[in-house]
Amino acid sequence: MSAEAANPGTPFRRRGRPRIDLRRLGRVALLGSVPRDRLPDAIGHVAEAHRAHHPDADLSILHRAYLLAESSHRGQMRKSGEPYITHPLAVTLILAELGAETTTLTASLLHDTVEDTEVTLDQVREQFGKEVCYLVDGVTKLEKVDYGAAAEPETFRKMLVATGDDVRVMSIKLADRLHNMRTLGVMRPEKQARIARVTRDVLIPLAERLGVQVLKTELEDLVFAILHPEEYERTRALIAAAGPDPLAPIAENVAAVLREAGIPADVLIRPRHHFSVHRVRTKRGELRGTDFGRLLVLVGEDADCYAVLGELHTCFTPVISEFKDFVAAPKFNLYQSLHTAVVGPEGAVAEVLIRTHRMHKVAEAGVIALGNPYAADGGSGPQAAEPADGERADPTRPGWLSRLLQWQQSAPDPDTFWTTLRADLAQDREVTVFRTDGGTLGLPAGASCVDAAYAQYGDRAHNCVGARVNGRLATLGTVLSDGDTVQPLLAEDAGSGPSRAWLDHARTPAARIAITGWLEAHPEPPQGPYGGRPSGPRPEPQPQEPPATAGDRARTASAVVDRPDAGVRLAGCCTPVPPDDVTGFVVRGGTVTVHRRECPGAARMRSTGRTPVGVRWGEEAACRVTLVAESFGRPRLLADLTEAIATAGAAVVSATVEPPSEQRVRHTYTLELPDAAGLPALMRAMRDVAGVYDVSRARHPAGAV
Repeated sequence: MSAEAANPGTPFRRRGRPRIDLRRLGRVALLGSVPRDRLPDAIGHVAEAHRAHHPDADLSILHRAYLLAESSHRGQMRKSGEPYITHPLAVTLILAELGAETTTLTASLLHDTVEDTEVTLDQVREQFGKEVCYLVDGVTKLEKVDYGAAAEPETFRKMLVATGDDVRVMSIKLADRLHNMRTLGVMRPEKQARIARVTRDVLIPLAERLGVQVLKTELEDLVFAILHPEEYERTRALIAAAGPDPLAPIAENVAAVLREAGIPADVLIRPRHHFSVHRVRTKRGELRGTDFGRLLVLVGEDADCYAVLGELHTCFTPVISEFKDFVAAPKFNLYQSLHTAVVGPEGAVAEVLIRTHRMHKVAEAGVIALGNPYAADGGSGPQAAEPADGERADPTRPGWLSRLLQWQQSAPDPDTFWTTLRADLAQDREVTVFRTDGGTLGLPAGASCVDAAYAQYGDRAHNCVGARVNGRLATLGTVLSDGDTVQPLLAEDAGSGPSRAWLDHARTPAARIAITGWLEAHPEPPQGPYGGRPSGPRPEPQPQEPPATAGDRARTASAVVDRPDAGVRLAGCCTPVPPDDVTGFVVRGGTVTVHRRECPGAARMRSTGRTPVGVRWGEEAACRVTLVAESFGRPRLLADLTEAIATAGAAVVSATVEPPSEQRVRHTYTLELPDAAGLPALMRAMRDVAGVYDVSRARHPAGAV
């Protein structure tokens, strides 16, 4: 936890509190012990910040934690020349300013003692309790001597697993990394860059997901300055040269409108941090004067947010495309606000954030603002009761973290875990989709039905053959949108499995790891033609005789026409069978072709002026019919369909299987039935085959293979 540094540049800081002089605190820390009835001077700033958020907090445990930390680290120096105790003091002050409760501050004071001194976890547990011990253990790094190159990824895995049980672990880690990034300048440039890249790829996304915007924004600026120094200096120069703030008159107008409307509100100008300005410039090309900040309107109640929105959209020209409601639908990181933009005097466009004071606290501090997740009141007490069953489970654990903890169990290899973690955290937006049982699934934006299947069913999703999205059939590659209802369809055949093409549609680590694992465990069979992997060779349909005519009485239902001595033929386009409503038309040679009355071919005959011929069914029950089965591809599908046909007592005269398209397969069967009355039961039996979603009568000529 001891990365060092001088601050690259001076990134914008939100708070007005001046940065503490750590060298002075270091000198105070070296003065030795203090009377037990008062706090050491070195921790006075922490106590002041803590009491600002928790006036009734018991500071005695902070006193004891500081004394243990100071005595344990005594004699240790940072590379910047400061006494080492200044680091845990600075980390604790960062958390105290954000409103962290006493247990978190106690653990942050001690967070390096087990890692860098002779203090043991047993000592921490004995003196400060199980909660503090758990947090200290969660942020303690694994030794390189034991793990080698895997030490860093395995340390992060350990922290994330601990964070799953208590998000305060990651709060301490984020504050620890922020102070190390502030003092990184004493490191070699290559080490600065390495630490900055890990911060960019892992810590900043975690800060975003935990909603700790204050830490995230400063980390972004520090990383920006190290990895892109020229762009950073250019952005800083743009901010310095911005001149008078054009948001000031708009803020005055907004405040006046709200006063006149009787809505108590604070209207503030919120400057953008350096990296945010850089993002806007990259997106828009040329910066407007109002792009260097946004208006922030703070109100007392949720309803006041919408009242403010109504006044702004009434008294100013709104930019409707900029409106977003994160109050009714909060972001996955707890963030709530109304976003809008209005056109002010002289055409200046101002972005406006509207939220309550409570929402603002959570927007800035995220999970840190939630306090102790185990305390019934979220209070600042140093200890919370252990769960009755002995299992730790943070009730504030976000869904994305639960999914991360699940997939990491399937990635024992450190390199796989590290690569997958960075890719997972790079997906910074989520969608929520509904299951048919009323539950919900949180998935990254761009997730497909493949991801939904693995999120809902785990390894059982290997048997997925398709899905319904909002009640309509969809391929597994269909991308899901926020609010969709998804129903993965699973085959009953346990021998089914995914194809390599599924990886093209999988976005979640859980799906990708599961699919890759299955493919590696089943390398022998070649890629099948149905979108899955066949368990055996595909059966080849055998060529059969062409469809018979009505004159073949042994095999075809008898159609009797009102035209003596005329030959009769059943139309191949609709293959009529009893008791279909049929009609006939005389064709070349005097033969009468029999169609189902709703057949498009019959309609064409009538449109050309052909005179219909009356047709009725005779006593012969046997018939021949052409059916089309639409299905999702999977192994053994053709075998299962032909088995269902045979079980229903029908014989296959001819079969055609079209090449698969988007994992869908179309089968066309010409079948001979001993009794036309069995046709509905046959079609039901074919629909019951796993993967088949529709069976219909053919409406076009069916050719034999």
